[in-house]
Amino acid sequence: MPELVFTIARFGLLFLLWLFVFVVARTIRRDVFAGTAARTPARVPGRGNASRRGGGITSGPRPPRQLVVTEGELAGTQLPLGNAPIRIGRAPDSTLVITDDYASGRHAQLVPRGDQWLVEDLGSTNGTYLGRAKVSGPTPIPAGVPIRIGRTSIELRP
Repeated sequence: MPELVFTIARFGLLFLLWLFVFVVARTIRRDVFAGTAARTPARVPGRGNASRRGGGITSGPRPPRQLVVTEGELAGTQLPLGNAPIRIGRAPDSTLVITDDYASGRHAQLVPRGDQWLVEDLGSTNGTYLGRAKVSGPTPIPAGVPIRIGRTSIELRP
């Protein structure tokens, strides 16, 4: 009989160990992939689409003029866009310094090219996401589409 009790205790302990491993894995997965189902902005007439100007003439979308942090510790922060690249990361020499545990020291940069901006990942550990897609090379940024770096989301706005 003691052998049966010992076997049951052993399987019970093994079950609890596996349960612990699954709970930890689920928690890590949830933290790492938080925000991958990033919200895409609803299409609002007159915003980001063709805008109407006097005389009924329709022109293309306005170029972005500012960078806005929409989620994260710096939510609400706005940076004017100029002609210089914007470096984002935890390094103190970054243009936008974010204190996100999932951001690298030199995580990503935004580079102006004509009237549009490109986002580049700088070899970060956790990646940079434009909308729901992982950035693998210089990628054009549409206005209003979120750029996610860890738990921080930013957008370009006209």
